[in-house]
Amino acid sequence: MAEDQDSSADKSQEPTPRRIEKAREEGDIVRSRELNTMAILIAGSAAIWMFGNYMVGAMSGIARQTFDLDRHQVFDTAYLFQMLQTSVMGGMKLLLPVFAVLLVAALVAPIGLGGWNFSTKALAPKASRLSPLSGLKRMFGAKSLMELFKAIAKVLVVASMALLIFYLTMDRLMAIAGLDVTAAMSQSVQILMMAILVMSAATVIIAVVDIPFQIHSYREKLKMTHQQVKDEMKDTEGRPEVKQRVRQLQYQMTQNRMMSELPQADVVVTNPQHYAVALRYDREGQGGAPVLIAKGVDMMAMKIREVANKHEIPVVESPMLARAIYYHTQLKQEIPEGLFKAVAQVLAYVFQLKAFRRGNARRPYLPKQLPIPEELQHQGRYQETTE
Repeated sequence: MAEDQDSSADKSQEPTPRRIEKAREEGDIVRSRELNTMAILIAGSAAIWMFGNYMVGAMSGIARQTFDLDRHQVFDTAYLFQMLQTSVMGGMKLLLPVFAVLLVAALVAPIGLGGWNFSTKALAPKASRLSPLSGLKRMFGAKSLMELFKAIAKVLVVASMALLIFYLTMDRLMAIAGLDVTAAMSQSVQILMMAILVMSAATVIIAVVDIPFQIHSYREKLKMTHQQVKDEMKDTEGRPEVKQRVRQLQYQMTQNRMMSELPQADVVVTNPQHYAVALRYDREGQGGAPVLIAKGVDMMAMKIREVANKHEIPVVESPMLARAIYYHTQLKQEIPEGLFKAVAQVLAYVFQLKAFRRGNARRPYLPKQLPIPEELQHQGRYQETTE
């Protein structure tokens, strides 16, 4: 019952980075229509203000050329069509800078608030958009009410600016009637451009109020419940039982690979019961140090000794050396430099022992106390785990 009542009051946790990232992947980013409207209106007004004189002069030239026709040209349909085509192309060229400025403003304004984001999921059809009930909720919801208030505010602000400009320019508007055509057109265009620019700038007030509101609404919409945060952490970091099973499988794979390479060892050093490490020394290689190819404690140490006996690999008892190698060497790595002398004595003992068994040398002797640095000595007992 509590799970079904997933109201906004339960969403007290701030959205996690993963939550925000998933929302962006679905095309859900913070947007402000008022910011876009403001940017387009101000950019368009500024562009018309900048190119206004040039556009008026060019359009006057196009008008004179279009209407200054003699009687022969008026009845020449081919010439009229060519003239119309020239006028249309000329008008489009005049409006091209303004359209370019409007396009840049329409692209930059959304990016400035929500950043660049492209998602095809936002274009996918959703059944909820076709549901009449969902439509009614959107029409009479808090967001729709806010949009209504913003629309009323925009009308009031823009209308107030328009009335203010009309009041301030009333004398200039009345004086237009006494001017010639060229001066009257220039005066009218100046007043119109100023009115457009001021009324467009008035939308800044609406945008300044709307942007914080949209950011707050977006954060509130993405807020999460405690259970959602827990579920996301499990999905991100992995469920404990799955992680444990993965570790067990990795451990088993490591042990199997280790046991398969054990027959290549030159010597196995034991504790003698609790620890066992297997070393391989490539005498024909580049003269590197011996490499640890297997290690284990308790049951694994017993298996290592069994495989060593099966493949007739020499087993040497040296508790201190076995523990030092076990704790300070990883699989597939060379032994530490501090253990070179001790391991060299063990390998020399093993090679001499093989020669003795063939009857080519005396019985070798291995000292009970091997030269192991104090910092590499380990007295503790390791408990093997599969976690």
